Amino acid sequence: MLTAPVSLRAHFELAQGGRWTSLAGGGREWLWSRPDDARPGVAPGHEFVDAGGLEECVPTVRGRPDHGDAWSRPWTGTPAAAVVTCDDFELRREVTEEAGAVVATYRLSAGPGYAFVWAAHALLDLGERARLDAPAGVLARIFPEAAPLLDRPWPTGAAYLEGAWPAPFGLALDRLGPDDGTAVGAVVRCPAVRVVDGADVLHLRVEAPTGVPVSTALWRNLGGFPAGAPYRSIGVEPMLGAVFDLAEAGPGDAAVVPSSGELTWRLILTAERITDDRAQAVPDR
Repeated sequence: MLTAPVSLRAHFELAQGGRWTSLAGGGREWLWSRPDDARPGVAPGHEFVDAGGLEECVPTVRGRPDHGDAWSRPWTGTPAAAVVTCDDFELRREVTEEAGAVVATYRLSAGPGYAFVWAAHALLDLGERARLDAPAGVLARIFPEAAPLLDRPWPTGAAYLEGAWPAPFGLALDRLGPDDGTAVGAVVRCPAVRVVDGADVLHLRVEAPTGVPVSTALWRNLGGFPAGAPYRSIGVEPMLGAVFDLAEAGPGDAAVVPSSGELTWRLILTAERITDDRAQAVPDR
């Protein structure tokens, strides 16, 4: 397969949660957006207002605070070097463009032993034939909303199940459409994935110190959420941790601030375009 690199550029909205509003290159915008008049008025503790883009979800995704404590607060600084101060931690983000890649370096400062989950909650603008590529056989955690879609009953009281990517327990997760009225989340236990949408390819990778759990979360909402007014949204979310809800984290499921009081990690985003005829040859299962 022949490919050519595509340079990416990112834009941000610091006053509204430090949100990434654009990730674009080669004439392609990767981030999906959903303007909502309620977003400018949010404050810490409010329910999440989904405006699309890429949100910094920390110290949790699900649970409380809803989608974390950083998205609802104004960030200060510049797009290249921004900071948000929350009740229990401070998060700094520095963004550079390196040979066409967008690289975000994070530093979370908190008391030693502070446990958290972080996700780069990227909602992507993808067609019905898009797919998510991760290493075959890697473990993927699925959560109770997936129960009706599995090839076996959900065990009573289980917070999650672990199966092999791309189809844990018969649920094919790598295909990202068409809309079918379902909405499921998964945590794929690998640090790097790629999204293929026609000829366009987006690579997402998270790098963290040894011993820090790294994963890629998937939120595949094919018109199944929210009840009463569903819409389509596809989240591919590099993360630290292995669960959506920090309150459900077991041993090794969350990042932990070391004795230095700081934990640093990186998010690397790159893109390419398939340049031969196989770009459109996406076989159906």
